[in-house]
Amino acid sequence: MASKNHAPVSRGRRPLSIFVVLGLCCFFYFLGSWQSSGYGKGNKLTKVVTDQAECKTFTNLENVDNLEFEPQHKYISISDSAEPEAKVFKPCDAKLSDYTPCQEQDRAMTFPRESMIYRERHCPPDGEKLKCLIPAPKGYTTPFSWPKGRDYVHYANVPYKHLTVEKAGQNWVQYRGNVFKFPGGGTMFPQGADAYIDELATVIPIKDGSIRTALDTGCGVASWGAYMLKRNVLTMSFAPKDNHEAQVQFALERGVPAVIGVLGSINMPYPSRAFDMAQCSRCLIPWAANDGMYLMEVDRVLRPGGYWVLSGPPINWKTYYKTWKRSKEDCKAEQDKIEELAASLCWEKKYEKGDIAIFRKKENSKSCKKKSANICRSNADDVWYKKMETCITPYPQVKSEDEIAGGELKKFPARLSEIPPRVANGLVSGVTTESFQEDSKLWKKRVNYYKRINSLLGTRRFRNIMDMNAGLGSFAAALDSPKLWVMNVVPSIAQNTLGAIYERGLIGIYHDWCEGFSTYPRTYDFIHASGLFSLYQDKCEFEDILLEMDRILRPEGTIIFRDDVDIVNKVIKIAGGMRWDTKMVDHEDGPLVPEKILIVVKQYWTASSGDSGSSGQ
Repeated sequence: MASKNHAPVSRGRRPLSIFVVLGLCCFFYFLGSWQSSGYGKGNKLTKVVTDQAECKTFTNLENVDNLEFEPQHKYISISDSAEPEAKVFKPCDAKLSDYTPCQEQDRAMTFPRESMIYRERHCPPDGEKLKCLIPAPKGYTTPFSWPKGRDYVHYANVPYKHLTVEKAGQNWVQYRGNVFKFPGGGTMFPQGADAYIDELATVIPIKDGSIRTALDTGCGVASWGAYMLKRNVLTMSFAPKDNHEAQVQFALERGVPAVIGVLGSINMPYPSRAFDMAQCSRCLIPWAANDGMYLMEVDRVLRPGGYWVLSGPPINWKTYYKTWKRSKEDCKAEQDKIEELAASLCWEKKYEKGDIAIFRKKENSKSCKKKSANICRSNADDVWYKKMETCITPYPQVKSEDEIAGGELKKFPARLSEIPPRVANGLVSGVTTESFQEDSKLWKKRVNYYKRINSLLGTRRFRNIMDMNAGLGSFAAALDSPKLWVMNVVPSIAQNTLGAIYERGLIGIYHDWCEGFSTYPRTYDFIHASGLFSLYQDKCEFEDILLEMDRILRPEGTIIFRDDVDIVNKVIKIAGGMRWDTKMVDHEDGPLVPEKILIVVKQYWTASSGDSGSSGQ
């Protein structure tokens, strides 16, 4: 009976099933035709066809010759056959191997010396930008991996012995055959940075995660920042490109965060309340000059409750005034003026012994003894190329003396995943607590996908990493490891999120990618560019940004681009003339997503490879 009852039902469903299958086939046929026609988002230049469910991952990027760059996701160019071939960029002349476009000496010397203006950024106009590839010097070698890289640098990579002579008695750097050795000394800590930091730690809670971000003004070869990394503190170090040749280059070659910079006439490229501490170790910045403008600038970027360390002149002037060839009265007047300025900033001196003085900024304005009428009126986070002002950045408002102005931060690493106070207080336009959490979750997923593409990401192979369009810093947060650090760059034309990035315990800088970055060539192992070229497509030439990326990327370094497929194809066309190996893969959510990922590995070549040099004009 059962078979008799169900047989008619089965026969009745068969035509219906066939109809449904035919209907679905027709639907997907028309959908595919629509996407290929160019009316779907982003498929005007390229159609990506997935041949396999799984993308083949890269397991070794150290040897470019071993890479298979035939795309697993084959793509068929449908661009106009009449379109010209990719422009081939020639190598620049070997003498340009350390070219820094915005800090070149010849251009710098045409600017005034007052307030160190000539040491600030002075970038070439469009007509003078180089259109060639900066070569690595002869014999260039992959830097030592961390932590060995902290103490050793290949001479061939930074062939300058000047500091080994000038700073011979201060234990900065020693030349030993084909390498430089960095013993960890400095002008104010010739016996080593560890002992110096241990003394600071008797006053400043360096070891418990309260101090995470630090600023070193006039850093030398950044040994202080290098040894602060042992305490899980990220230091933003800067020094000018001056007669102490290659200070910042040495720092980055060692695997320590640093940029070319100076306290001059414009604001530092960092947001307000960014750093837990700042230090000047014989940096020779005239803190008492210009009505205290430089100390006011440090105050702007120092977090409420943060610390400022001054070691060297004029501290301990009673011992050294004759060595400095200065009078007692002059030295005393300078220190008195600094302490008077510190008090006006609502700082309290916590320690003075030997060559070191430590000040602490009050946690809010209610606890200040002096109230200044000279308050800044401008936006303390709108600082790109803005003139430094002689005024005091106001504290954020609080309701009680126990409250920390701007919001209390968790100790690191807890603060990495906590909601930044700027986000919680609605100070980052368009970003809510929920969207911040979603962004963090999204980038964890994306970074995991990147690691499937390149299994060396997150290892010691890539130490110096840059995120060119950092957003909320979630890429860096997902990667966080003692094996690496990330320079989070917030473009000057993007949403201002850098303050929130610092509140996560990360470091970064403002920059305009239509100009050269404040670093030496070959200083980053890995560069991430998500949505950067969509952001800049109407602002400046793609080739100028790509040439700058090539300049700062080390030979055999890697770039990951993430952008709309149209944009990615434009990048691929230019990259074809740049000695890059490229591979485009699908979005982590599949081939139907118009956003694509481009993997680049820079080929190894040097100025001695037999190329004829180009002036680049």
